[in-house]
Amino acid sequence: MADESVSILQSLGVALLAFATVVWLIGLGRLLRRARSGAALWGTDPTLRALPHQRRTAPHLESVELTPAEKAAFAGLVRQLSNGG
Repeated sequence: MADESVSILQSLGVALLAFATVVWLIGLGRLLRRARSGAALWGTDPTLRALPHQRRTAPHLESVELTPAEKAAFAGLVRQLSNGG
């Protein structure tokens, strides 16, 4: 016997959530099956895109020589911040 305190919208919401869960699980299963075969990981499946080439080294570091006035201003800023003010 159905509980009369549960509205039709609540029942429909539960059914919709259950349907979405089943669809999500089917999609996840298909994705894992493709990954297990190596197609998703190595880009052999034309429907999936491979990851872009990753850098193996850090980018080149650049440096700029400061003028004496800039060095003095930076030293003053560091002193001001270290004094708490």
